[in-house]
Amino acid sequence: MDNKFDLQAYLTKGVEHIVSDSLRAVLKDPRETAFMLKFAAASSKASKKRAKSAEKGEHIPPFLIASITSSCNLHCAGCYSRCSSATTDAPPDDQLTAEEWLRIFNEAEELGISYILLAGGEPLMRRDVISSAASVRNIIFPIFTNGTFINEQYFDIFDKNRNLIPVLSIEGGREATDSRRGKGVYDLLCVNMEKFCKKSLIFGASVTVTTENINEISSEEFIGSLAEKGCKLVIFVEYVPMSEDSERLAPTDKERQLLNDRIAALRSRYTDVVFLSFPGDEKGSGGCIAAGRGFFHINSHGGAEPCPFSPYSDINVRDTSLREAIDSRLFSALRSGDILADDHAGGCVLYEKRAQVEALLNKNE
Repeated sequence: MDNKFDLQAYLTKGVEHIVSDSLRAVLKDPRETAFMLKFAAASSKASKKRAKSAEKGEHIPPFLIASITSSCNLHCAGCYSRCSSATTDAPPDDQLTAEEWLRIFNEAEELGISYILLAGGEPLMRRDVISSAASVRNIIFPIFTNGTFINEQYFDIFDKNRNLIPVLSIEGGREATDSRRGKGVYDLLCVNMEKFCKKSLIFGASVTVTTENINEISSEEFIGSLAEKGCKLVIFVEYVPMSEDSERLAPTDKERQLLNDRIAALRSRYTDVVFLSFPGDEKGSGGCIAAGRGFFHINSHGGAEPCPFSPYSDINVRDTSLREAIDSRLFSALRSGDILADDHAGGCVLYEKRAQVEALLNKNE
């Protein structure tokens, strides 16, 4: 599917934009600027590693998503992770250890992966893994957290390790956030944001985009409130329906275009905030960038999956390397086929085409 499209160049340009936007966002903070300048050099080196691999016919994505725990203290309405039973209240016994995650992070750095998104469950429930991530200085780790486990110890960790960037999940204002995440969560997030700002610590916000909240969460009023609290990164994540009765919440092409137009306007207005969207510009990137095209997902048990919304795996990084996982039979079949480029209604083509993904998985077994 990539015979004419230069995916490596597209992804490298995307990473360069993120780095340059991040530098602009932190110019008023000497410590953050110093860190981002060092990271810019490391990111450039990583891009060259990926380019050399591409010359050998080996594609290395610049991003990785790592769900470092299956546990979470909240029961958010419509949570894809709970719907797929990937998240539970009590942690299972076979989760990857902090040492195993450190090996994965170090290998990712060697391959030229620049960003590892830490997710869960609730990732801050694994302080041991967070400490492992902190030691890998040439990778930035956005930590997607519900914000309820942030305390003075974590503020100290974030202060000493600028490669860890907490990204707080918020759904809009108090009513929207509390209705999905639980009463009092919005106020707690606001308190923590104020503390981050007072301590001159970088943080971001992750917003799930639905047909119901798209106008609120992309409005000047909402983004302005986040900017006033010191937020330097806003990530819009399209809602992925996990059942037929929630399909109405998935943004349509018309609403995706609306979001893209709003983001463009917001970038012009808030030059010290980085705006990202997921899955982003799939048409411009030749299709979905999951399954190792631009990123892939490792679950808390070590299974390498196309993405968090497509929990299928035929290889485990406990038993193999990241390089071998990227070239797994399932990933290779997806990248060489047409599924990733297919049209789809919801936020994730692999979830919508899950029957075809399952057929590929069964064929490869």
